[in-house]
Amino acid sequence: MNGLEQLERQAAVDLERIAYPRGAWVPSRQDAAGRRVLDVLVVGGGQGGLAVAHGLLRARVTNFRVVDRSEPGREGPWLTYARMATLRSPKEVNGPDLDVPSLTFQAWFEAQHGAAAWVALNKIAKQDWAAYLLWLRRVLGIDIENGVELTGIAPDGEHLRATLRHLVDGRRETVTARKLVLATGIEASGRWWAPPQVEALDRRFWAHTGDDIDFGALAGRRVAVLGAGASAFDNAATALEAGAAEVAVYCRRPELQRVQPFKWLSFPGFLDHFAELDDSWRWRFMNHLLTMREAFPRETWERAARHPAFRLETAAEWQRCEPLGDTVRLHTPRGVFEADFLIAGTGFDVDLSVRPEMAGIAERAALWADRYTPPEGESNPRLARYPYLGPGFELLEKVPGSAPWLRHIRLFTYATTVSFGPSGASINAMKFAVPKLVSGIVGDLFREDLASHWDALRSYDLPEFLLPGETGEAAPVKAVLERQADGSFR
Repeated sequence: MNGLEQLERQAAVDLERIAYPRGAWVPSRQDAAGRRVLDVLVVGGGQGGLAVAHGLLRARVTNFRVVDRSEPGREGPWLTYARMATLRSPKEVNGPDLDVPSLTFQAWFEAQHGAAAWVALNKIAKQDWAAYLLWLRRVLGIDIENGVELTGIAPDGEHLRATLRHLVDGRRETVTARKLVLATGIEASGRWWAPPQVEALDRRFWAHTGDDIDFGALAGRRVAVLGAGASAFDNAATALEAGAAEVAVYCRRPELQRVQPFKWLSFPGFLDHFAELDDSWRWRFMNHLLTMREAFPRETWERAARHPAFRLETAAEWQRCEPLGDTVRLHTPRGVFEADFLIAGTGFDVDLSVRPEMAGIAERAALWADRYTPPEGESNPRLARYPYLGPGFELLEKVPGSAPWLRHIRLFTYATTVSFGPSGASINAMKFAVPKLVSGIVGDLFREDLASHWDALRSYDLPEFLLPGETGEAAPVKAVLERQADGSFR
């Protein structure tokens, strides 16, 4: 038996030991057609959706589905637009394991490579993280339906009606669910953003870092990258490694951001309790952090800077982009430059209204602009477009009483950041955020079925033992547990 097989056996033992209480407890519901209603539909099978599914299983909520539009193994960004060599988080980070030691990345890595290799490891390779997530999915027995896309959400009485499209054959499916979790990382929160002067160009001249870029086609060409963040430098390095003749990174600031503020906030007080702060403090912290932006690690800088063909241009915002034949002329405060291809590493704009699957929802959901007016000097239109979420990551109504069904939709994407801090798209915060989200769902399911639970309690009549003179058999503990486990006591 190899090390990974031994680890999987240990994981099974660990999960068995923490399985209490085992009983099925969520009463079954049917829709108007007599079909069973899902308790939870999870959209997104990457690290967030996987961790949420793990949490639901631990809470004995088993009537759920997880769907993802990607091919198997390509959920999340790791093998697509994440062009870093390693994760930026420290190797000790744990999240989707939900604090089960035998399910951590470290346990998975050591089972295959040994403890000495773990000590020698600097940071987690992104391919290893993707492989680890697939392993975790298999060990936990979580079925992710790939090639399935969410296209719409609407109320259906006291439930939600989700429309799904199966990408292989185009088949449409309507699913009724009590709760819906959008665990789609960053992409389903809005759109990749580029300056208007870049977006006005023919797309043969440019791409965004979030696009599927043919880096092989950039060999021998001059590439200009706009942006001073990690993704800009990751894409610059990828172009250099693909044989680009020259790669220049342009940023509007006079100096690179070299301080990583998100390292400061990585402590339990902030990660677990930020969402409990009042609006003024949450806005103040996030306005500072998201305006300051993230610095990239030393390895990212060195990966690009070691190439002789690399160049950095600071205080060089692209004021105008002028196509000229097969090249683009870049007008900056520091002069005019030319490039054959542009890459916009300019980040993401949170705006639920641009997402087609959010039609009928975005206009009804409360945003920070609807609930909080910052003091003079702290306004930020981009942050104001973030959704204002309830304590269980649920959407809230823009106008109270107008769309109470929105509370059944849980957002677990990058758009949670202003309300919860790092959470929906953060490995560092996952161990704190996932239990909070799952607890919110479990609490709702319990409260919504109080009448059923009350009836079940009043009809519960399993004696622990027989009195002298009574006939029949008392239900042994094993039988009681079995009846609880299959839900038949209801």
